[in-house]
Amino acid sequence: MTDPAFHLVCGSTGAGKSTYSRKLAADLPGLYLAIDRWMVELFWPDSPQPIEFDWTMARIGRCEAMITEMALQAIGLGRHAILDLGFTTADHRRRFADVAKERGIPVVLHVLDVPVEVRWGRVQARNADKGETFSLTVDREMFDFVETMWEVPNREEMSALNGCLITD
Repeated sequence: MTDPAFHLVCGSTGAGKSTYSRKLAADLPGLYLAIDRWMVELFWPDSPQPIEFDWTMARIGRCEAMITEMALQAIGLGRHAILDLGFTTADHRRRFADVAKERGIPVVLHVLDVPVEVRWGRVQARNADKGETFSLTVDREMFDFVETMWEVPNREEMSALNGCLITD
């Protein structure tokens, strides 16, 4: 077994992060930690309508603090931590990589690269099926909003974070 690592799984909406992360957690083995699940269970029932960005980001921050603690506990127990937190921006990925690196924990960045039209089709199917990876309905407006934030990792980031590109 390889040394336990922080596995940062990133890609834009509908890339298959949750499906990939669950399989990775089973294969390594590791602890699968997903932000969508935490947010939906803890906060969505009480969320303001329409959703407010600042309200949401404050709660994501709280969840990520707890997820970080759990990830570090997993590493301490000799397990990999598979982090399905979106990691839409380079800064977000760097913050989690820094936590790991400060503690001597290896980091692996998994980048799911899937064309936008394929991802939108997956989102529509997930919305309709409400299967295993469904957390909340994602409409086109939300999908397009996340697209504006998505930063594809560059060559330097891929190298620094032991990146592996997953194509569909």
